[in-house]
Amino acid sequence: MSSPNDVVSRASALIEAPSVTPATGAVFDCLEAMLAPLGFAVHRFLAGEPPEGPVENLFAIRKGPPGSRHFAFAGHLDVVPPGEGWSSAPFAANLRDVPGGQVLYGRGAVDMKGSIAAMVCAVEQIPAEAGTISFIITGDEEGPAKYGTVPLIAHIREVGEVPDFCLVGEPTSVNRLGDMVKIGRRGSVNVWLTAKGAQGHVAYPHLADNPIPRLVALLAELDALVLDGGSDWFQPSNLEVTDLEVGNRATNVIPAEARARLSIRYNDHHTGQALVDRVTEIAAKHRTEVRATLHGEAFITLPGAQSALVAAAVEVETGLAPELSTTGGTSDARFLRALCPVIEFGLTNATMHKTDEAVAVEDLEVLVRIYRRIAEAALA
Repeated sequence: MSSPNDVVSRASALIEAPSVTPATGAVFDCLEAMLAPLGFAVHRFLAGEPPEGPVENLFAIRKGPPGSRHFAFAGHLDVVPPGEGWSSAPFAANLRDVPGGQVLYGRGAVDMKGSIAAMVCAVEQIPAEAGTISFIITGDEEGPAKYGTVPLIAHIREVGEVPDFCLVGEPTSVNRLGDMVKIGRRGSVNVWLTAKGAQGHVAYPHLADNPIPRLVALLAELDALVLDGGSDWFQPSNLEVTDLEVGNRATNVIPAEARARLSIRYNDHHTGQALVDRVTEIAAKHRTEVRATLHGEAFITLPGAQSALVAAAVEVETGLAPELSTTGGTSDARFLRALCPVIEFGLTNATMHKTDEAVAVEDLEVLVRIYRRIAEAALA
């Protein structure tokens, strides 16, 4: 019978507190109940207003001796909506026997309640005199991320508890636990394009102004752009058309407006604003309006002491020398990098955001040991 404090029990408890983004309430109660008995002072607060808020955030700290180093675990308790088609209830943690071991099913098992449970189990094994440890946990990583980690960083600076190093528990592993560590991420910007014309009858085109050909020509020009060939640590930047909409239900009407959306993932050759300016300049030739939202700049924690200690902990427990990578989407590390050096490491990402999200129990147990080693090395 499992202990209520083991990693499976803790991951199950977090899974069974539904927390579709933006998360508040019960799931934070659950985490606080795990951390308080371990000596953590837990501060929780709400930020933001509907529709993007309120978002709950948590900063918990267990202080070591004066002058000791400060290591932080960071992550999120919110999850994406479960969707339909699960083989068991998504918010009822389901432990199943499979060939080779056991697997825990539930929304958030991988992304990233399993990792947070492993963090808690790891610090339980580290004495307070080893140094200061904190948890930086938001309820808004899967959403707009407007009222989550950014207000948390402001709080941490206000109370003067800036860590020396932070590990984010995102699911970075690809084929097996330990094969990849993230040392950076590309930047991300979304762009909305609106081409306006004049509505009219298709039989009298000279009395109308059709915006669709202008928008199509703009998209073709943007799609043909080669932003760069990559850099030392990043793959090439890419611009993708992600939506095209007119909404014209009439077959004999030239529409007055056509809209499209772009997503640009970019490396350290660019800034988000410079890319928006470039799109705006091209769009002006096609009489198209531009609106953009920047989700985070490209960043990297160059290989050094931090990546070495993470890689060493992974290799001791898994036998793998992890690849240091900057691939994938964005994470809250894009904000935390302004606070201190940040690296990401966590479970295999094969089932995250999918129906029947699941994690191998053995991976959770190994992750506890890896996280303990990382924290101990960071505090040494």
